[in-house]
Amino acid sequence: MRRPNLPAMQAFRRVVELQSFGAAARSLEVTGGAVSKLVAQLEQDLGVRLLHRTTRSVSVSTQGAVYYQDAVRILDEVDAATEAA
Repeated sequence: MRRPNLPAMQAFRRVVELQSFGAAARSLEVTGGAVSKLVAQLEQDLGVRLLHRTTRSVSVSTQGAVYYQDAVRILDEVDAATEAA
């Protein structure tokens, strides 16, 4: 298992919070394809399905909900460390 990168974690967090790849892409100022690739790579790195995707919706999986909580904590700690520096 590869260690996930911060941009992938940020993309996943935005998708969960905004419930949309397109909205996540706009908030991160990247393309929808870039967000999709980041999340797909994160899922591959972790070996679990984090999101359930259909043509009309996206929802978080059980494993994704657990990972989301940890990702939020980690990303918030990185932000706090950056602000403190």
